[in-house]
Amino acid sequence: MQAVILVGGEGTRLRPLTSTVPKPVVPLVDRPFISYMLEWLCAHGIDDVIMSCGFLATSVRNVLGDGSSYGIRLRFVEEPDPRGTAGALKFAESMLDERFLMLNGDVLTDIDLTEQIAQHERTGAKATLALVPVDDPSAYGLVHLEDDRAVRDFVEKPSSDRIDTNLISAGAYVLERETLELVPPGRNVSIEREVWPRLIGAGLYGYPSEAYWLDIGTPARYLQGTFDILEGNVQTAVRERLGDSYLSVSEDAQVLGRAVPPAVIESGAIVAEGAHVGSLVVLGHDVKIGAGTTVERAVILNGSEIGENCVLRDCIVAAGCRVGAGTHIQEGAVLGEGVTVGADNAIAGGARIFPGVTLPDGAIKF
Repeated sequence: MQAVILVGGEGTRLRPLTSTVPKPVVPLVDRPFISYMLEWLCAHGIDDVIMSCGFLATSVRNVLGDGSSYGIRLRFVEEPDPRGTAGALKFAESMLDERFLMLNGDVLTDIDLTEQIAQHERTGAKATLALVPVDDPSAYGLVHLEDDRAVRDFVEKPSSDRIDTNLISAGAYVLERETLELVPPGRNVSIEREVWPRLIGAGLYGYPSEAYWLDIGTPARYLQGTFDILEGNVQTAVRERLGDSYLSVSEDAQVLGRAVPPAVIESGAIVAEGAHVGSLVVLGHDVKIGAGTTVERAVILNGSEIGENCVLRDCIVAAGCRVGAGTHIQEGAVLGEGVTVGADNAIAGGARIFPGVTLPDGAIKF
């Protein structure tokens, strides 16, 4: 079966991580983010995937190749201009089968696609939307279902007094090709606002699921996704790598200090004596952690070097950064690629330092 993944956005909410790297291939634990979706699709028998790209499409193609490493056929289509969710699908129409999946490329999930497809077939649906419950549905559009799971209506970003369900669209749809007849060519079209309402009562169904689901759209959600992968809250191949100890340390990494699971420490990484790493930490390839430094609930990407007696907690450090001795980076702060932070700085409160910036010693006490 076939799937189309929409990855055309610029990932602005995830900057500065996406300032230099396209969102689909931003590293998440030990692989490009979109790899989780490709592996999930393959596990449910999807063997032909079309990626609808926009921003930095060539970079995405260079990282992922032809899909053979995932056991799938992977093809790319580039929108000439932003076309919206349905417009992007219409642009890829010539490549589509009679039935296919359409997926939002921002999502980390383990929804049972096999059962969703089976329900689609049983009901004779034209479109079947995966639905998931969320704790706070006010920021999303609610979906109401009839007893037979036909969609009754949508309520967009409801006020608290209108919330009577917590089911929202999970961005995973099974579609019949005939739905494309509702999409005018050559312009920006939203499938959520312009297509689904026209299918209510005419073959639009929902598939409620209690599976894991997270929109990796912000640094906070990126960290949450990382932690959930490390803890095994979502089904991924990383769980097997972590084993029963929930700790994966590459053979040529040097951990002279302490590593607390769950954690992943990649090849070439060095954790100096007296340093404390974990729990809920990812150290990328060739990362260096100085003596006496504490790293907890954090991601440090390839080649970054953290000086002595630092504290990094609930933060993200992109590739190739340098952090001077005695610096504290906490509370959701993010350093973009190649940032240099001198000694004795304090960066917190969700601060975002963009790629290439250099901060001298003692410049910030955030």
